[in-house]
Amino acid sequence: MVTVAKNLEIIMLLDFYGDMLTEKQRDFLGYYYNDDLSLSEIAENEGITRQGVRDSIKRAESQLLEMEEKLSFAKRFEEMRRGLNKIIQYADEISECNMRCGLSREINDTTVKIKAMAQALCE
Repeated sequence: MVTVAKNLEIIMLLDFYGDMLTEKQRDFLGYYYNDDLSLSEIAENEGITRQGVRDSIKRAESQLLEMEEKLSFAKRFEEMRRGLNKIIQYADEISECNMRCGLSREINDTTVKIKAMAQALCE
């Protein structure tokens, strides 16, 4: 399971910081993580050694992890996404309470707007 979690982490970091890598590093990571090609397949397609592909991927992974350690964009993004999901949950709870306790049209309209805004920001 650690491998799956690490793969997902690298894929996410590639989305955030991929433009800061060289084109070859981006390509190799994409082939390896997104296209699920083996090191040997990438090496054959690119005309280099398997070890060269491995070294490039490991170097790129290290760079992505270092960038995240320094900048924390992916971590902050996940925190904001969780917070927005909580806002959606709270808007639903307010709406449910409003339906049970009094049915204020203004409260209902406002919770619908809050939920729609939070959902739009999650996308």
